[in-house]
Amino acid sequence: MDNKRAGTFVSWDYVVFACLFVVSSGIGVFFAVKERKNPSADFLVGGRQMTFGPVALSLTASFMSAVTVLGAPSDVYRFGASFIIFGVAYTFVVIATAELFVPVFYRSRITSTYEYLELRFCRGVRVAATLIYIVQTILYTGVVVYAPALALNQVTGFNLWGSIFATGVVCTFYCTLGGLKAVVWTDAFQMVVMVVGFLTVLVQGTQRAGGVASVWDVANKGNRLDVFDFDFSPLRRHTFWTISVGGTFTWLGIYGVNQSTIQRCISCRTETHARLALYFNLLGLLTILVCAVSSGLIMYAFYTHCDPWTAGSITAPDQLMPYFVMEVLGEFPGLPGLFVACAFSGTLSTVAASINALATVTYEDFVKQCCTNLSTKASGWISKGLCVVFGVACTMMAVTASYMGGIVQAALSIHGMCGGPMLGLFSLGIIFPWTNSQGAAGGLIVGIALSFWVGIGAFIYPAQEIHTRPLSLSVDGCLQPNSSITHTTHDLTFITNPIMSTSPSTFLIFNAVPSPLADHWYAISYLYYSAVGFTATITAGLLISFLTGTFHL
Repeated sequence: MDNKRAGTFVSWDYVVFACLFVVSSGIGVFFAVKERKNPSADFLVGGRQMTFGPVALSLTASFMSAVTVLGAPSDVYRFGASFIIFGVAYTFVVIATAELFVPVFYRSRITSTYEYLELRFCRGVRVAATLIYIVQTILYTGVVVYAPALALNQVTGFNLWGSIFATGVVCTFYCTLGGLKAVVWTDAFQMVVMVVGFLTVLVQGTQRAGGVASVWDVANKGNRLDVFDFDFSPLRRHTFWTISVGGTFTWLGIYGVNQSTIQRCISCRTETHARLALYFNLLGLLTILVCAVSSGLIMYAFYTHCDPWTAGSITAPDQLMPYFVMEVLGEFPGLPGLFVACAFSGTLSTVAASINALATVTYEDFVKQCCTNLSTKASGWISKGLCVVFGVACTMMAVTASYMGGIVQAALSIHGMCGGPMLGLFSLGIIFPWTNSQGAAGGLIVGIALSFWVGIGAFIYPAQEIHTRPLSLSVDGCLQPNSSITHTTHDLTFITNPIMSTSPSTFLIFNAVPSPLADHWYAISYLYYSAVGFTATITAGLLISFLTGTFHL
């Protein structure tokens, strides 16, 4: 198998990439000096004086991590442009968050999202939800750092451990020094870097692929433009319904009631600014989505006669985008570095937002409850100390991920499997006023159990090709095709579809004996996992509230 690289990093690439870290750190230092006399509350929520512009950019940058920058184009390359339908899901998610969830949280004047659960139900529910959030966020953040770093390392030769530790150190540095304001303004800068990096690839890639008309014609002939599939089967990986409906539940679970998102919304000076931030953020989400889908189509047009994955030039689909970048931008010193800066901007923004959110919920939900008479100075130092602790934890999780093998996919999917039950829990409190504490606790347990059941089951029993339906790839135009290579479509990358990834050998072992669970329950689209958790939490919560005798219509 030929594992040659399209190119490696040169000095100018490292210079461009280093500038990203220097500017990000500089923003942290600036706000550390500017806000050094402000109390801890200002540190954690930006003094509640942020305007909608930078918050909108920050939300977009955090929402679109390196997983999107590298994974979405690869998904389009292999499965077609149906990924664009996520724009429908994003629209529903933003509207629901802006009109339903943010007004409740903003008017409650809370700092931790989970504080609402104690006000509405009881402290036990609040603690349980906070602990679930902390565990899932550390696991997810660690993998978000490791996965793209590994893909870039394998293709460009970019130092793996150097990028991981640099990411952890820089994010911890500016979070600890500058607080939420530093996170928001750094995210805004990183969002600009992401767009510029994408546009550079789009312009040069389109030119190398023969122009816009050629890209469109090749993508159409390769069935990559067959976007709308209205099959109602929940077993199909991507259809209009799985993406628009399932995608809405998936992203609402990790967006609408997520501490990282809500914390930046409540940092706005007014509720109107908070809602405007979400709606302008939608424009950013759609912009990145269009860039990602376009990149996937351009990649397909460029490699239509010689797929580098099938040919063995790369070992996993998540390496497609960096491989493509090195091939079309490698002759321009500094431009590959710009794309890597684009990818790592997504990583930095996600990690920084996670560190700040983890510090906030820990301080508000645990420290503040145990130590009620802390001085302003002590609160500030504890908040900064928590940023350091969680920065180290997330970095160590990224290191640990390198030794976890196939479990990496399961760790990444935890973010989605927890999102549905969390969404159901908050919905019980906000939409169903007759739900009691027993119903909330029971609903959360049932929701978590069911979503983990289907998620872990799907990891062990990956969906068959009849449900995933990858499109054909060709090596007919390769100069030296390796005839001994057997291309398998079971080895799905964990960046694009974390749950449905495992090795071909694992697939053969566990699917040797078909079962109804494997063929139906475990085979449902990964986008419906959150919907399963949400539905189970709502149903069980209402039923338990009724059975405990305090259910009043």
